[in-house]
Amino acid sequence: MPVHMTQKPTACLALADGTVFYGKGFGATGETTAELCFNTAMTGYQEIMTDPSYAGQIVTFTFPHIGNTGVTPEDDETADPVAAGMVVKWDPTDASNWRATEELTDWLAKRNRIGMGGVDTRRLTRAIRHQGAPHVAMAHNPDGKFDIEALVAAARGFSGLEGLDLAKEVTCAQSYHWNEMRWAWPEGYPTQDNPQHKVVAIDYGAKRNILRCLASAGCDVTVLPATATAEDVLSLNPDGVFLSNGPGDPAATGTYAVPMIKGVLEKDLPVFGICLGHQMLALALGAKTIKMNHGHHGANHPVKDHTTGKVEITSMNHGFTVDSQSLPDGVEETHVSLFDGSNCGIALTGRPVFSVQYHPEASPGPQDSYYLFERFAAAMAERAPISA
Repeated sequence: MPVHMTQKPTACLALADGTVFYGKGFGATGETTAELCFNTAMTGYQEIMTDPSYAGQIVTFTFPHIGNTGVTPEDDETADPVAAGMVVKWDPTDASNWRATEELTDWLAKRNRIGMGGVDTRRLTRAIRHQGAPHVAMAHNPDGKFDIEALVAAARGFSGLEGLDLAKEVTCAQSYHWNEMRWAWPEGYPTQDNPQHKVVAIDYGAKRNILRCLASAGCDVTVLPATATAEDVLSLNPDGVFLSNGPGDPAATGTYAVPMIKGVLEKDLPVFGICLGHQMLALALGAKTIKMNHGHHGANHPVKDHTTGKVEITSMNHGFTVDSQSLPDGVEETHVSLFDGSNCGIALTGRPVFSVQYHPEASPGPQDSYYLFERFAAAMAERAPISA
């Protein structure tokens, strides 16, 4: 529950405009600066905190019951939390789930991530929507002593995400092979022992569940770092190339990613991109990206597929978007957000090259968007069988 006036706050959140929120700290102690966003999902807080796309951001959770399912290593999207911190309305709930192996608060403390409860998250969310994703400084001190002027100054000194290449910070250090498939009862994560397609996945901050979906679609997956060149990719003789999600400004990452993608596009290879990978593909095809006011972060975003007329309920996490007005001839807009009309998908006319802004691997509710992985696999099947 919110911190009472008689209780001494042990955490505070300072916005660059001087607004300060007080609350109860949990997890690690210390200070951090970041961009503040909000996420409307009602579950999946562990997946959100470990999603590399949240690098450089503190997440405000609009759903109040955070912590109720605990944490389990099986649900990590990467090895450690990537989001800089979390803000919640109530103190984290004790874990009550048979899969839980640890409490959320202990998990955060061990991984040096700050949490803050007792905050009016509705007011904070309205502030984010009205003024755009603010720069903030968050501190947790059990003694309740804070230098507010210093925290506000730190928030104002934060450089922001525009012009920032974060993919290099979250990408893998070296290439690796992936064959783990999507979770299934009762065995957990089975392995792909009979792949039909050889895929090279470029890791701009890839979520594990995306790689699992590729494996489940019959792919033998080799993951390469974000800085891989077209020569690196093509030397592996792939049947298709996947461009992953990731954090930061796509224009900054594009300085090295776009030349690689252009080199791959010179070959007749199926290409599939998600999130930052979608933005990278758009830049390589001649479009532009722009910073959004507060971005899209949640698990209930309706998207219309122009190719079928169907509406999908999708999971999203992005602060930049492809400018649909900048799409060149030969590139069609395939998906749009029904919230604000922003671009959510493109395809290269006449070729198996496509991408989406949202996360089909997250499967909020029904698996509305899993067909995209099957479409990618079908495009590779038409081209050639798996390479020896």
